[in-house]
Amino acid sequence: MSVHSFKAVSMNGQEKTLSEYKGKTLLIVNTAGKCGFTYQYEDLQKLYNRYKEKGFVILGFPCNQFDHQEPDDNEKIQTNCLLNYGVTFPLFQKTNVRDEGAHPLFTYLSQTIPFQGFNPFHPVAKILIPLINEKHPEYLADDYSIKWNFTKFLINSEGAVIKRYECSTDPIDIELDIENLLVPVS
Repeated sequence: MSVHSFKAVSMNGQEKTLSEYKGKTLLIVNTAGKCGFTYQYEDLQKLYNRYKEKGFVILGFPCNQFDHQEPDDNEKIQTNCLLNYGVTFPLFQKTNVRDEGAHPLFTYLSQTIPFQGFNPFHPVAKILIPLINEKHPEYLADDYSIKWNFTKFLINSEGAVIKRYECSTDPIDIELDIENLLVPVS
């Protein structure tokens, strides 16, 4: 199985099959517009701009499951992403990424590579870790589920999940991993 087996609904309401991205290196991210990690949209867009001509695509999936940090409707999410962060990479409609009702893509992604642990030295993680321990200890009850917004999965051109990065890994810190997966353009 690969991520190319899944479908999702894009922001314009059209169902897309991820097989449309065969041959591309993907970064699949669950996002939120009112999160301490929302600034990552800006760096995600920089990576997309830098590598899109080399077969790299970011797929953003807004999610409201983590402390209700994406309360807006799909249209407002897309507008905010474009106006505030210049996001032009593909966004999909709001998606559940954990627990019952999780989109099958995120169940597959999270079951493929376990939780990697938060970087306890990341400035936002210093706030997040106590918050999760106090308000949402159930998020840490297993080794596989997605723990917070901006969990990132790197996918190779064949659709295989290569690596998982938690929210406390900034997008720029995975640039070398992306470069190593890009298919040389002839």
